[in-house]
Parts: sequence; structure tokens; C-alpha cells
Amino acid sequence: MITVIGSLKGGSGKSTIAFNLAVWLAYARRNVLAIDADPQATLTDVVEVREEEGFEPGVRLAHKELLWYPERLGEYDEVLVDVGTADLESLKQAIRIADRILVPVPPSQADIWSTQRFLRLIGAVSENRGEPPQVLAFINRGDTHRAVRESDEAAAALVSLPNVEFIESRLAQRTAFRRSFSEGLAVFEMDPRSKGAQEWNALAAVLYPQVLG
Repeated sequence: MITVIGSLKGGSGKSTIAFNLAVWLAYARRNVLAIDADPQATLTDVVEVREEEGFEPGVRLAHKELLWYPERLGEYDEVLVDVGTADLESLKQAIRIADRILVPVPPSQADIWSTQRFLRLIGAVSENRGEPPQVLAFINRGDTHRAVRESDEAAAALVSLPNVEFIESRLAQRTAFRRSFSEGLAVFEMDPRSKGAQEWNALAAVLYPQVLG
């Protein structure tokens, strides 16, 4: 399955999600390939840190040119593509070949508007496809304080959007994600008992139930 982690807005956490998914799937003994199609190359940077530190399992990483040869991706159980608007052509090509598109949405009105535009782009690019990709969205970097309601408001807005499936599992704005990422570790590796790890495992279980079955 080809899963594209994408959005039109920077700072949504795409690379963090892609990296954690790649490591989690590797632990599950899936043959997984990650493709860094973002010119910022954040995913490439963290994979290099992981390699330098000698952490196992490793993450197999490929260049964006492979997006134009989807027939070569069939040898993998799972393909993860990290992509954004900095390379619009790669983003469009990723949408063309995607089985599904995962959209992390921070809780702000600007991100909801951006998600709406992204859904329109997906629709336009997929117009000539026989079957459009599945589109999934969830709240990322959500509020941790109960008195702050922005995450709930953003979730309510996502539920009302057409042509997207809302995932109730959300990831909060936690230092564990930033700290583990900077060290080349997945959040569940650094501290398996942390709230961040618990949130991550809940999200991964929704995205890949077949792995756990």
C-alpha cells in the first residue's frame, strides 16, 4: 500500500509522522520503504541520524524520482511518501499513485482552510483516476490542556468536510515527539510508557489494523 503523508501547509508534522510510521512498520516486520519527496529533506536528515547512531531496525529510504516508477514499488509491503507543496510536481505525482493520503491537521482555522484547499487539489489531480485515493485526516499537535478547546473545534470542522475520513485518534503537542525525532528515535522507542507513545500506538492501530491482526 502506498500511503502519502501530505498537506499544503508547513509545520503540520508530516516528516515526524512518516518517520514514526516507518519505524513502527519495521518493528512489525513489514517490508517498508520511505520516500522523501520534500526539498527540506527533514525525513532524510532524521534517517541519517538514526543510521549514525546505529539504531535498529533501520529505515529504508528512497529518492523522489521513484514516484514516477510506481511499478517498482510493488515489491514492498508498505510505501510511505513524505511530501509537501515545496515540490508541487512531486506532490501531484504522489497523489496520482497513492492508495491513501494521510493528512495531519494542527488545530487552527488556518490549517482547516489549508486542508480544504488540499482536498480540492486531491480531487482535481485524481479526476482521471478510476478510483480516487482514500483520504484520512486527524488532529496532530493538539492541545494538552483541557481548558483549551481548539483541538475539539478543529476536529468538529474536519468531521464536516466532504471526501475525507476523520480519525478520532489524535497526537498532542508533546516534547516527546520533538526530542525523540531529534535523536533519530520513534516516540515509542524513547519511552514506551509515555503519553506520546500511547497516543502513537492508538493511531498506528487505526491506520494498520491488518498488522496487528
